[in-house]
Amino acid sequence: MNHELLMELTSSPMFGVALCIVTFAAGVFLNKKLRSPIVNSLLIAIGLTIVVLEVFGIPLANFQEGGDFVSMFLGPATAALALSIYRQLDLLKKNFLPILLGCLAGCVTSMGSVWLMCRLFGLDKALTASLMPKSVTTPIAMEISEQAGGIVPITVAMVVITGILGAVAAPLLLKIFRIKNPIAAGVGLGAASHAVGTSKALELGEVEGAMSGISLSISGILTVILSLFLKL
Repeated sequence: MNHELLMELTSSPMFGVALCIVTFAAGVFLNKKLRSPIVNSLLIAIGLTIVVLEVFGIPLANFQEGGDFVSMFLGPATAALALSIYRQLDLLKKNFLPILLGCLAGCVTSMGSVWLMCRLFGLDKALTASLMPKSVTTPIAMEISEQAGGIVPITVAMVVITGILGAVAAPLLLKIFRIKNPIAAGVGLGAASHAVGTSKALELGEVEGAMSGISLSISGILTVILSLFLKL
């Protein structure tokens, strides 16, 4: 294909949107076929997207035209989790304190471990600020990173990696630690792996999904508050 024609076709926002849809659909198909937590739909979509851009020499800016449009739905998609939370409202009321304390423990562990590791390896303030909000959902993590002087693209990359690792490792970790309580499983996934972990929690069950949804919201709020008092 003529290079100028390819650049013209891929400069449309529809290219980025279509590529996101096709690669994610491929990831979902492979995940269902292979039935393995390692074959994560989002991870496959990211890998396929990178391959397409590299093989055809398509500039990232061309893909970003449509990618930004897809990102616009991230907030509403997260808010849509409120439906599963509403269905489990009685359960949430009965267990609100344990859920709150579980989220607080998750936030302190996540932020504390990042802070200690950054100090141990001598990373500067910008990198520390970029890594600190890795366990909260992307919109909140980006805002925390920017306000603290972090590098937002690094923050986004770490949020995605954290979410994928959490979703992949969750089934194995739940078995190893014999966590059978759906509330505990949901809180753990939501507090550690934000929206990607919540998508996995929804696969495990409606209670797990609802608890994970409320946990990622609470964890986001707690992370914002804790970041105000943490010296980088």
